[in-house]
Amino acid sequence: MRLRNLAIAALAVLVTAIPVGASPVTHATLENGLEVVVIEDRRAPVVVHMVWYRVGAADEPPMQSGIAHFLEHLMFKGTDTMEPGEFSAVVEANGGRDNAFTSWDYTGYFQRVASDRLALMMEMEADRMQNLAFTEAEWRPERDVILEERGQVLESRVGAQFNEAMLAALFKEHPYGVPIIGWRHDMERLDDEMAMEFYAAHYGPNNAILVIAGDIDTAEALALAEDIYGPIPPNPAITPVMRPSEPPHLAERRLIFEDSRIGNPYVSRIHLAPPRRSGDQSEAAALQILAALLGGSSTTSVLERRLNHEEGIALSAWASYMGMMRDYGMFMLGITPVDGVSLEEAEAALDRVLAEFLEDGVDADQFERVRRQIRASEIFGLDNTQSRARQYGVGLSIGLTVDDIDGWIDALEAVTPEDVIAAGERLLDRRASVTGHAMRPRTSELSQ
Repeated sequence: MRLRNLAIAALAVLVTAIPVGASPVTHATLENGLEVVVIEDRRAPVVVHMVWYRVGAADEPPMQSGIAHFLEHLMFKGTDTMEPGEFSAVVEANGGRDNAFTSWDYTGYFQRVASDRLALMMEMEADRMQNLAFTEAEWRPERDVILEERGQVLESRVGAQFNEAMLAALFKEHPYGVPIIGWRHDMERLDDEMAMEFYAAHYGPNNAILVIAGDIDTAEALALAEDIYGPIPPNPAITPVMRPSEPPHLAERRLIFEDSRIGNPYVSRIHLAPPRRSGDQSEAAALQILAALLGGSSTTSVLERRLNHEEGIALSAWASYMGMMRDYGMFMLGITPVDGVSLEEAEAALDRVLAEFLEDGVDADQFERVRRQIRASEIFGLDNTQSRARQYGVGLSIGLTVDDIDGWIDALEAVTPEDVIAAGERLLDRRASVTGHAMRPRTSELSQ
């Protein structure tokens, strides 16, 4: 592979180096629009190579739910020069492993290999970025695979079905209410023409992010990226996808989910929440700490301590925050009551403890303990090369900048107890929420 001198004019990139601890991060943009992130980590002769496309299940055409995930599968079915399955076979033959994933906001492909195999991974990934090809013999069985996957990971798991119903009730218009894997009746209609239209509309260097992390020299990695990905022309069909916004939420939504497979009935609630926003992550940071205070530990969190250990009415209680999303975040709360406590009583207890927390404020000692724990977790995450590469891939895919990603720990450090309470008061408006009761089927009076 010929390596170009980075000083020559042909390498039209904008480069910013951001030192983070002992592992510098470099962010570049090639002339064809491909963003490149390089994270040097020379501790082991291994490299992670990721390509992220800024398109996911929330960008699917009407009546084609599941097409983003279907295309992810078909990306392994060959190109004009590679046979079906050859991509993964080559990765394995070179001692590596590969996989892919689809979310509402992005689709990603990665390989983890010895660092001297990086150029080969780039060549194969660049090939399928522009030369995907498959026949009916490949796409029809793969449609059966994703239908079977829906059955295994969603329809056979009662909790997943409940969550699917909750999201469909929470989002009135935005496609986050549609399952990433798709609705079965839509999936059954997916075909090769739909997949290739989606590929042609969204895949190309000008809608992609390349992340390289591990035992690689930054200058060499950028030269390889320019040499291999640089010649790919931008895809002129790629245009911003306009997603619908949520209309005002004026009334809370509630649902009852009954299934005989439910062992312990429970209450779940999901609130619409702000996501991490580029340039100002303060509210997201406050919500992250709020979730940790309310539900981060089985022994010290507010909900577990009060409802489980002190009052003895809950088997478990929880809180969590999803902020790494492009359009809307979500804040989750829930409680599983002990036998003899109804779901109505459990929900009332959950609401009471939340109201008292907002009224009384944050315990100073607990706040400092939680903030230290979150900071330590974020710092330890920097030690994992693949985890760190994923941080940048997800962040850039949803509209954050490298500065935002590098500044997340500082944003968490800046949060005050007052910020947490204020964020909680803004968040916990039941009109922008859905509450679900998951229970075993009730016996009707007529059957008794």
